[in-house]
Amino acid sequence: MNRAPIDVPRLRSSQGLSFYDRVDVVESTGSTNADLVARAADPSVDRQALLAEEQVSGRGRHARAWVSPPRAQISLSILVRLPGIDPGALGWLPLLTGIAVVDALRGAAGVAPDLKWPNDVLLDGRKLAGILAEVAATGIAPAVVVGIGMNVDLDESELPVAHATSLSLAGARSIDRTALVAAILAEFARRFTAWERSGWDSAELATAYRERCATIGVDVRAELPGGKVITGVATGIDDTGRLLIGGEAVSAGDVSHLRGQY
Repeated sequence: MNRAPIDVPRLRSSQGLSFYDRVDVVESTGSTNADLVARAADPSVDRQALLAEEQVSGRGRHARAWVSPPRAQISLSILVRLPGIDPGALGWLPLLTGIAVVDALRGAAGVAPDLKWPNDVLLDGRKLAGILAEVAATGIAPAVVVGIGMNVDLDESELPVAHATSLSLAGARSIDRTALVAAILAEFARRFTAWERSGWDSAELATAYRERCATIGVDVRAELPGGKVITGVATGIDDTGRLLIGGEAVSAGDVSHLRGQY
């Protein structure tokens, strides 16, 4: 299938990207997250974005494989430093990223995705994108790399799992990856800048995440570290980003939507 490459000059000249010190596009790599984690060893490296037209060793949560056919997905990682942040608040960065992806797609692709706690983007109840954040450096100004893997122009036979979808399959208004990446980067920059200016206060992020979260109000099953399983109605997201299920706060684990939902 003949798929268009990212238009690098058009991407770099897009509005709203002055936040980034560097935006790179490579033809192929193992993992954009791993590449930026390696760059973070240099303490001067900050606010960098890396895209790959093909990703051959991508990883999702719990080291699950995320394979990217050439030019069919968005494989994007962003490296940021968060000076002065409470380490306990770092978990808000992947949630912020999810908000940015949802809002960017609503504007640039004409679709209405929402979020499955903590890090999946859903479209029509099927997985469109996943988000993975990794702490690359600790200290006063910790560095975090957040990766986004999104299905853009995949047909049914190319989907990684049965419950996945792509923008093309969902009838998106646009599957121009250059424009989509520019919208995601601009929205991430806007949200991150506002968060930093607030002194890393999570109140606005919590409100925005709750408004976009499809997990709230549905029956869920949560498989927690250590093998514990919780089922019940997800009643909300607390102020630290944890999912509330039947009065219990869940900070990590695999969450499934029950009753026929992903």
